[in-house]
Amino acid sequence: MDINVIFKIAAVGILVSVLNQILKQSGRDEQAFLTTLAGLILVLFWIVPYISDLFKTIQNLFTL
Repeated sequence: MDINVIFKIAAVGILVSVLNQILKQSGRDEQAFLTTLAGLILVLFWIVPYISDLFKTIQNLFTL
């Protein structure tokens, strides 16, 4: 796993939390929820290939 992915995830987490707080303070709870959901989906798209590689490696390990 590349260290840049971890930094990207941390940056998205910080950005989403700041936007979430700003939107909640202004009374836009629905947009805050959608922002959180969008951040989660973005991070999942980055992580799914690594999870797939992990399962392939585990499958190859047990088929030996």
